[in-house]
Amino acid sequence: MAAEFDPGFTPPEPRTRIPLTLERVLLAGCMAAMALITFANVATRYLSNISLAFTEEYSVALMVGVALTGTALATAAGRHIRIGYFVDKLPPRPRRGAEIAAMALLLVCFGIIAWYGAWMTYDEWDFEALSAGLGHPQWLYTVWLPVLSLLVMARALGRMIRLARGEDG
Repeated sequence: MAAEFDPGFTPPEPRTRIPLTLERVLLAGCMAAMALITFANVATRYLSNISLAFTEEYSVALMVGVALTGTALATAAGRHIRIGYFVDKLPPRPRRGAEIAAMALLLVCFGIIAWYGAWMTYDEWDFEALSAGLGHPQWLYTVWLPVLSLLVMARALGRMIRLARGEDG
């Protein structure tokens, strides 16, 4: 399959219960906010020699949002990162089984991230931890880790169900 790579090829959109528009809107919003923050930083530094370094907290939180939302989108569409050298050589049925196993491992991995991310968010809320730059409650940034991990898990579970039914693959 790697030898047949065509950069212009667009695979068909998967049939999901909840449209992938949710992830696309979240991605566009996060990217637009990051672009505005970066533009403001550059313009302010160039025009007044003043740094807006405190906005780094927002940028980091937005980058986490972009990474996890992009992971959910890629997982739902079957475009997640993988090394398919051996799996691509398998017949369709074992290939689908390997993909289901990969989705199960993804569920376990992001389940652990969601679990410990939720505990970390709770600890930051309980101890009233404040962010270093702006002094905002730290849990406002951290809460997105378990929430978006659950989104990735939901998309992985949906793909696993579609694979088991033979709809994707």
